[in-house]
Amino acid sequence: MTQANKTFQQKMLEIAMKPTVYMESTIISYLTARPSRDLIVAAHQQITVEWWEDVRPKVDAFISPFVNQEISRGDEKAAQKRIEAAKNLPVLEINDEIQKLAEKYFVMLEIPEKSRLDAAHLAVAVWHEIDYLLSWNCRHIVSGRVKKLLEEINATLNLKTPVLCTPEELMEV
Repeated sequence: MTQANKTFQQKMLEIAMKPTVYMESTIISYLTARPSRDLIVAAHQQITVEWWEDVRPKVDAFISPFVNQEISRGDEKAAQKRIEAAKNLPVLEINDEIQKLAEKYFVMLEIPEKSRLDAAHLAVAVWHEIDYLLSWNCRHIVSGRVKKLLEEINATLNLKTPVLCTPEELMEV
């Protein structure tokens, strides 16, 4: 078999595979939260439920130990609902390279200390070469500034940048 045929077959396999999605903590939170009185938040919650039911079965969805850490915080009853929703999702491993990459993102993206785990979410998705990072965090993850800077940083590091988006932007795959 020629190299060209191997490359073609490899590309066809990649096309046939389901897209991969890393779900940041806000997705699980919006999915399981009591309906909000805030109209925008309520709309995001509804979109998240629709995404979970319609799109999630068509993708390979993942979380990380960082997501488990975040969804376990807060009100015990609410945390239990989040944990239950996420219990069957595969958890991506964390290693020293991811920790170093997260630290680099934390500094270079100027993420505030209280939001340090946002850099870790980015690092997990990048290191594992996930296709999409799904989040409602439009300040430190799904923002135009972060998208632009992350692409620039990853280009210099020769790393693939996932598509950073909200469930509303990923309603079909």
